[in-house]
Amino acid sequence: MKPNKPYVLGLTGGIACGKSYVARLLRQRGIPVLDADAISRSLTAPGGEALPAVRAAFGDQVFDGDTLNRRALGEVVFADPAARKRLEGILHPLIISRMQRETEASGAPLVAWDVPLLYETGMDAQCDEVWCVSIPAGMQARRVMRRDHLSRPQALRRMASQLPLAEKRRRADHVIDASGNFRSTNRRVRGLLRNTQRRNYFE
Repeated sequence: MKPNKPYVLGLTGGIACGKSYVARLLRQRGIPVLDADAISRSLTAPGGEALPAVRAAFGDQVFDGDTLNRRALGEVVFADPAARKRLEGILHPLIISRMQRETEASGAPLVAWDVPLLYETGMDAQCDEVWCVSIPAGMQARRVMRRDHLSRPQALRRMASQLPLAEKRRRADHVIDASGNFRSTNRRVRGLLRNTQRRNYFE
């Protein structure tokens, strides 16, 4: 028995919680992973489809000539919820459309959608199953500070811009605790993937 359309596995979690590592593990096991952040970057790269609307909404101050100044835009949207909503209103429909097209074109029975704002955008409604990657809040703040070279207040603002991690865990079908070592995370991912494949006849 084979599914008529790809089974969509939603992968989400808090910022700097280890979601990218889990996505890499899935790719190593032959699962196509569509990265919403990568698609967003392509939409806002030079000549990108979203740039005219971004300029119209935020003005020339977030551009260096024809190139989007991502840091300047980030400072605006992470400090102002209304500005963040405007940006999301531009990007999210374009991201969803691209991911739907690429899922259908993949030809794979199982496709993972790597989406940090899965619940915030309502994209969870298009997923057959959701995994949430999680770590304790203190560890998360330290990782954000180190990774993005931010102060603690800046890191906390970025964390606060997303749905609380506790709510993501509550709503997910499965939670992956990535606070341990790589081996334990790998073991958890292998077990969840094996279960999903067996339940849906993908093996």
